[in-house]
Amino acid sequence: VELVESGGGVVQPGGSLRLSCAASGFSFGNYDMTWVRQAPGKGLEWVSSINMYGGSTWYVDSVKGRFTTFRDNSKNTLALEMNHLKPEDTGVYFCVRGGYRMFKAGPRGLGTQVTVSS
Repeated sequence: VELVESGGGVVQPGGSLRLSCAASGFSFGNYDMTWVRQAPGKGLEWVSSINMYGGSTWYVDSVKGRFTTFRDNSKNTLALEMNHLKPEDTGVYFCVRGGYRMFKAGPRGLGTQVTVSS
């Protein structure tokens, strides 16, 4: 299992970023997928999950209406579109194989850093 996140960076409050996760080593289309984040000095926080078909998505309340998760099973990629970013969105973002129940234990990549600061 290999998961490689990319797309992070430094952005001002109100800005946007699109994160990507390239998956390999498993049948991507057979798994729900999840995004989690870790703020400095804090534990993993579940952000969003998407079912294996891409037809259903779920979000933590703090990002609803601002973040969108989608996937392309033909390209084995997962994405997180983040708009109206806030300083509290700062952290390392990871993609995780599996749904919500796996957000702490599932295989994940090395993460990509998102910093929201003026």
